[in-house]
Amino acid sequence: MKKTGFRTTREKKLLTYIACVGVISVFVWLVASSTVSAAVGQKVRLIPESFSEVAEKISPAVVNVRTETVTTQTDRMFRHYFGSPFGPNDPLNDFFERFFNAPHERHFKQRSLGSGFIIDPKGIIVTNNHVVENADKITVKLKNGEEYEVKKVHTDPKTDIAILEIDPDHALPSVPLGDSDSLKVGEWVIAIGSPFGLEQTVTAGIVSAKGRVIGAGPYDDFIQTDASINPGNSGGPLVNMKGEVVGINTAIIAGGQGIGFAIPSNLAKNIIRQLETKGYVERGWLGVGIQPVSKEMAEYYGLKEGRGALVSKVFPGDPADKAGIKPGDIILEVDGKKIDDSHDLSTMIANIPAGKTVKILLIRNGKKKTVKVKITKRNDEQISAKAGGEAEAEVSALDVTVANITDDVARRLNLDSTEGVYVSEVKEGGRGDMLGLMRGDVIKEINHKRIRNIDDYKKVMASIKEGDRLQLLIRKVNGIYMLIDTTR
Repeated sequence: MKKTGFRTTREKKLLTYIACVGVISVFVWLVASSTVSAAVGQKVRLIPESFSEVAEKISPAVVNVRTETVTTQTDRMFRHYFGSPFGPNDPLNDFFERFFNAPHERHFKQRSLGSGFIIDPKGIIVTNNHVVENADKITVKLKNGEEYEVKKVHTDPKTDIAILEIDPDHALPSVPLGDSDSLKVGEWVIAIGSPFGLEQTVTAGIVSAKGRVIGAGPYDDFIQTDASINPGNSGGPLVNMKGEVVGINTAIIAGGQGIGFAIPSNLAKNIIRQLETKGYVERGWLGVGIQPVSKEMAEYYGLKEGRGALVSKVFPGDPADKAGIKPGDIILEVDGKKIDDSHDLSTMIANIPAGKTVKILLIRNGKKKTVKVKITKRNDEQISAKAGGEAEAEVSALDVTVANITDDVARRLNLDSTEGVYVSEVKEGGRGDMLGLMRGDVIKEINHKRIRNIDDYKKVMASIKEGDRLQLLIRKVNGIYMLIDTTR
């Protein structure tokens, strides 16, 4: 019995051990399964099951834009084969020129394809300016096969936006413009258009980046996407998963795959509204030349970061001049909206209607200041005449010659004032040459001290001992401000 009891106790312990191991295994399996399920669920949520619902909603309002442009080429037939056999002074030369060397015109029809989308059931279509620019005839084709000839075209080349007007006999399907500012990098988007003439092509991708500047124009602010955009997609919509148009597909990088760019809908809204109501676009004008704030410039002015737009030039008689804004000021905000860089300021001012008064927060000599400015209409035709000349020269410790700025000098250097001293000569291989100083550069400040003329320059330089820090705020010949940080 004892022997049997011993075996029974041992068996009980073994069974208990096996049961514990089994319970733990099941627990671990359940935890692992729930984790995998959560991960799978997370993946399912991140990748939409289908884009078809959005595509079906949007595609009826996407159109194929066809353009036709007639070009004329003039050539002179047989130019090298016919002429008087008696030389250039032969009185019969007019006869040979008229009948054998007369100009012949040949006409060519150039056709191109693009895309667009309807934003008004009455027949208002948005596309790119470059799709319809200089076209003699424009036709749009809807998904259902209907075709219409465009009656009116209004364009804004600076943002590459155009609107087309057609005259349908019934209400057309249309799409809403969404809020491009709410887009997040990594968010799903789809592009619909006619790449390579293949109508109603749908591609999907994500928002790769926002605020891209690609050199397409003065108001670049593109959405970058990896949704396939190819020739023929231009003017088509970039759509979010709510079925809202958040961008106008516009550009690609030649040879680059998965790199396309779209104009944000929020930038387009104001342009489209003006083109619809006025047929052209008016932009606000502040009257300044601006540049980014470099790290060195931010340190010089005591800023924590290189944010804002540095005023490099103020045009006489324009809004900024009337409000007291000066070269060297750094603009930080416009009506409470922060300015990250000079591009931000350009875009923001352009969207302010003429006649509106705004508050501009700037920093001058390390102190913040708010000024009120009445924005005027930008006039691209206007050419501002500036003032420039000769002056009494002085050789400086930097192996350069500086001089006062006369009216004649200001005219020649395209300066808006005679304040400062300009570099009239640079010794080749000298310190100034090594530091990047050039003829025509203007010294505006030395160690935060304003330089109005040669006397100020001499006085400040005399107070700086050999080996001391020397900071020069320079206006370069191209109008850009630069800081030179060295020692005397």
